Amino acid sequence: MVHKAGFVNIIGNPNVGKSTLMNAFVGERLSIITSKAQTTRHRILGIVNGEDFQIVFSDTPGIIKPAYELQNSMMDFVKSAFEDADILVYMVETGEKELKDEAFFNKIIRAKIPVLLLLNKIDKSTQEQLEEQMDLWKEKVPNAEVYPISALENFNVANIFSRIVELLPESPPYYPKDALTDKPERFFVNETIREKILINYDKEIPYAVEIETEEFIEDDDIIRIKSVIMVERDTQKGIIIGHKGAAIKKVGIQAREALEKFFGKQIHIEMFVKVNKDWRNNAYQLRRFGYNNR
Repeated sequence: MVHKAGFVNIIGNPNVGKSTLMNAFVGERLSIITSKAQTTRHRILGIVNGEDFQIVFSDTPGIIKPAYELQNSMMDFVKSAFEDADILVYMVETGEKELKDEAFFNKIIRAKIPVLLLLNKIDKSTQEQLEEQMDLWKEKVPNAEVYPISALENFNVANIFSRIVELLPESPPYYPKDALTDKPERFFVNETIREKILINYDKEIPYAVEIETEEFIEDDDIIRIKSVIMVERDTQKGIIIGHKGAAIKKVGIQAREALEKFFGKQIHIEMFVKVNKDWRNNAYQLRRFGYNNR
């Protein structure tokens, strides 16, 4: 039996639905999905195994012009997605006309590998608008196969998946056939807490936060977790905790419920807030949190 395997890397502007699509493909919530932009900070792999194939999906941060060191590191993850891709999935949404970075766009139109351009959120446009958009992108990216989809409504996702399997190169699997992701459990604890902070807090607060899970102790029927929420300033610490601890308690309850669903076990979680001044611009801290490879 011939076995196929390959890296399928998903790129695009912030908030076009990359994480929603990857989670639809993988069938697990590996990537944060919120209505706020720039929620994905790392490159997250989601692995789908069939009897004769293995697809290694890669969700990347949205393409932006970096404003601080953390964002430079996020764009490094996007650059690496070009380097090892067997198939490139370029996501745009209806109404979008360009990628925020011309150099990345030029890489896409010159790519020597299959490119699938997915026009997402088509439920928000008329038939006429959709046809205009399809023509526009076929002209802009002539090397791509263009497909309309709705990742949220699961429209056309199965067809795209089948096309990806067809395009995979022959190869043995890259990961064990029961693997779901390349990330450890603590990573998903951190991402779950960060997701709840994105949902519950406004303005700059979610972007100034990083999570570090110091303890992850798993017994037969319970997982005990101790996590630290890092912020950049004392004022942010006060906002995260809230009046009489009400805000952080709400985050803790939501995170525990989500993690119990994810791990299928009872969760006991403790969270603390610490000030880690200006960590987003500190190369040492970024390396410590798994961002900066420079």
